[in-house]
Amino acid sequence: MSLAAYCVMCCRRLGTSTPPPKSNTYWKDINNFTTFDIEDHECAVWLLLKKSKSDDRAARLQAVQEMVEAHHWHDYQFRTIAQAYDLRTLIGLARSKESDPRFFLPPPPLPPLKEDSSIEEELRHLLASLPQTELDECIQYFTSLALSESSQSLAAQKGGLWCFGGNGLPYAESFGEVPSATVEMFCLEALVKHSEIPTHCDKIEANGGLQLLQRLYQLYKDCPKVLRSVMRVVGNMALNEHLHSTIVRSGWVSILAEAVKSPDIMESSHAARALANLDRETVPEKYQDGVYVLHPQHRTSQPIKADVLFIHGLMGAAFKTWRQQDSDQVLTEKVSEDETRYTTCWPKTWLARDCPALRIISVEYDTSLSEWRARCPSERKSIAFRSNELLRKLRAAGVGDRPVIWVSHSMGGLLVKKMLLEASQRPEMSSVINNTRGILFYSVPHHGSHLAEYSVSVRYLLFPSLEVKELSKDSPALKTLQDDFVKFAKDKNFQVLSFVETLPTYIGSMIKLHVVPVESADLGIGDLIPVDVNHLNICKPKKKDAFLYQRTLQFIRETLAKDLEN
Repeated sequence: MSLAAYCVMCCRRLGTSTPPPKSNTYWKDINNFTTFDIEDHECAVWLLLKKSKSDDRAARLQAVQEMVEAHHWHDYQFRTIAQAYDLRTLIGLARSKESDPRFFLPPPPLPPLKEDSSIEEELRHLLASLPQTELDECIQYFTSLALSESSQSLAAQKGGLWCFGGNGLPYAESFGEVPSATVEMFCLEALVKHSEIPTHCDKIEANGGLQLLQRLYQLYKDCPKVLRSVMRVVGNMALNEHLHSTIVRSGWVSILAEAVKSPDIMESSHAARALANLDRETVPEKYQDGVYVLHPQHRTSQPIKADVLFIHGLMGAAFKTWRQQDSDQVLTEKVSEDETRYTTCWPKTWLARDCPALRIISVEYDTSLSEWRARCPSERKSIAFRSNELLRKLRAAGVGDRPVIWVSHSMGGLLVKKMLLEASQRPEMSSVINNTRGILFYSVPHHGSHLAEYSVSVRYLLFPSLEVKELSKDSPALKTLQDDFVKFAKDKNFQVLSFVETLPTYIGSMIKLHVVPVESADLGIGDLIPVDVNHLNICKPKKKDAFLYQRTLQFIRETLAKDLEN
């Protein structure tokens, strides 16, 4: 019997008498092969489809890999796969680095907006339909403000710098400035918070939220803040496995498959997080809001032997805190995307290439709430609250299951210390402590900062007031944290390396601060290395062969030497 005849028999044995699906079929579940005569060159396609639905996990993974490597196929063969694969295969292809875009059908047409309606009104309607239960006082305020206020009154309520963000102090925009899509952004920020609650995700889906988010994504292609918030919501919804089929049918996987290959670090990382949460075939961990894998962002055969975690300071962000140091030209001109000249995130580019066996995670914790003159519980901004929240999210991401190195900048280092002390008191977190190998501090104010000595207006520009109080040199909480951690770290024999700035940080043209002096950055354990940079640039190497990066790389390699060899 010829191979072609065997293939036809296999297909008929599995198939039905229905005609093949038309090319304009969108995201329909196709569980059976169709009966029609096929040529020899089509056998491979159908056999791969059968293999991709095998009960054997290894066979399914192999089928996806073979599909990815089939670069010689014709368009109709890709369409055949696209119309017949199941959810697991689709997600696997989306998370494969070399997958052909022809594997992905375009999203289904969006339903038209209601007559005399707008995106803003649709968003407000969606928010109004969500429960107001299980929300803390701060999120309730966020939601009510987004539902009731105009762009002008939102700007007045905000009453401060619009974009602290991940851009840092030199990038702070002027007071009262309101970018485009203001109301949409406030609604989206509230929606992000709702999407952290599983029961609210169900309501978002039931009320057409996935389609509305897709419309926003298409409408605001040139507004990175909107795109990031939209993908945050989708990534949060993907944490709920019972919503996976709905997310797939809505066409979001095709959008994410394109976004994950974007040269923009933030767009690709948000998409990678959402896809990882959808991929229950190869990803046992769940990446909650603010936890981003910088490497590997795709399925890989490379064994991962250790984790390196990056924790930014209060004025930082998961990506931009760890960019290459800006030159004067970079501050005023658009940076080239050529990573050999400039990288927007050195852990993702340089470190991932130098140590491919690492899983590299960067976390982001909300500082936007603290920018508001809002009725937010003050404990939400404390080091204790933030550290407990981050520890819970990191454990859900599997941190502690393999050897770990913590890398932190500024107040992020205080969070790391607090997290490790808290983990040491909780039996369910013992693996985090047992697998911690080392900690790297970039200008961490272990003994406080001069920041708290400046005027109220300057403090407001730099940090919210509660965090400033916790930075005071006479802060009892800071001293207790330092004393407890030093004793604990010595007992556990953690490897420690610290860098500290020696230059002041300029804010605008009038203010100059030496944020963390050398004596405050001295933990009392490990080496302390002064570097002739300011507070913002202490974690931003000038280039890959600069001392700052090479010494960091050396510390990571030496600390994990035994783990990486196994």
